[in-house]
Amino acid sequence: MPFETDLARALDRTTDSLEPDLTTLLRGAVERGRSRRRRRVAGVIAGAGACAVIAAAGLVTPGMLGSHLGGSDKEMTPLAAPRAAITDTQMIQALEGTFPGGRFSQETGQSIDPANPSRGLVANSELVLDDGQGAAFVSVSAVRLRLPLRDGDGLSCDQTPPRAAGDTCTLRELPSSAEIPGGALVMSERTVAKHSGNLDAAYRWTMTVTMKATGAQLQMVQWNSTGGGTDGEVPKPTRAAPPLSEQQAVAVLTGATWAPIIAALG
Repeated sequence: MPFETDLARALDRTTDSLEPDLTTLLRGAVERGRSRRRRRVAGVIAGAGACAVIAAAGLVTPGMLGSHLGGSDKEMTPLAAPRAAITDTQMIQALEGTFPGGRFSQETGQSIDPANPSRGLVANSELVLDDGQGAAFVSVSAVRLRLPLRDGDGLSCDQTPPRAAGDTCTLRELPSSAEIPGGALVMSERTVAKHSGNLDAAYRWTMTVTMKATGAQLQMVQWNSTGGGTDGEVPKPTRAAPPLSEQQAVAVLTGATWAPIIAALG
């Protein structure tokens, strides 16, 4: 069911730093990122019961799926339709192109099409990467935020409740250039996976790049394990660092590999 799938992804993109507590999700209009290990958390949030409660609360409508940063009580960030269709194949190929020479498995993607907005407003691709340094789960989601930009997913490090010990967030701006007309906002997060009884913690690195002139936004999530999840479900780390550093992730998301996706968004 496309709408339910998109709803799960849009909510999960904003639920990475909280436990999957439905009361908290509703009070904060969901917990993002744009994923924070989307596959298992999305499975929880996407259940029929959760969808029914959220719909009843009037938090989300098909024309206004929103992202919400880390459980903040600020207003949800509304999404806009992309200017052109983006296929799941395009998303997967762009993600593969991000890691030339890598070996890939468990690849999935999701399309968006402005001619059929009922199918959702979030494009996504995810895979498990083997680059010779240890397997890592990586995903990229693509949305277009409505202008003018305001505090929301990928636009502010403010969070309620505060981030847990060991979690970090920085926000900076990229100046306008030929590659980035109007400049961009870059939010970089590192989150310690919360799983009880396991001292060998996995980490999630989230890089969100938002184009200030158009609202086009890409969010990359990297794990130093083969996937994310909730307490007790996060696989043990397979490597010490993410496949890409912060500088490398920003360079690739604003470079030629993802330029067609950004253009299609806005």
